[in-house]
Amino acid sequence: MIDKDLLDILVCPVCKKPLVLKDEGQSLKCGECRRVYPIRDNIPIMLVDEASIDPS
Repeated sequence: MIDKDLLDILVCPVCKKPLVLKDEGQSLKCGECRRVYPIRDNIPIMLVDEASIDPS
């Protein structure tokens, strides 16, 4: 699980908006552009090429 202090400072690399945990801590979602960044081995992968777009 991502540490709350880290989650508080992480922002979307595209639109610079805050991220929220999704899928029981398996990914981070941007509420603005809807990109979803995976979390692997408790490390957020903040690369735009690795992100998917959530349709909802």
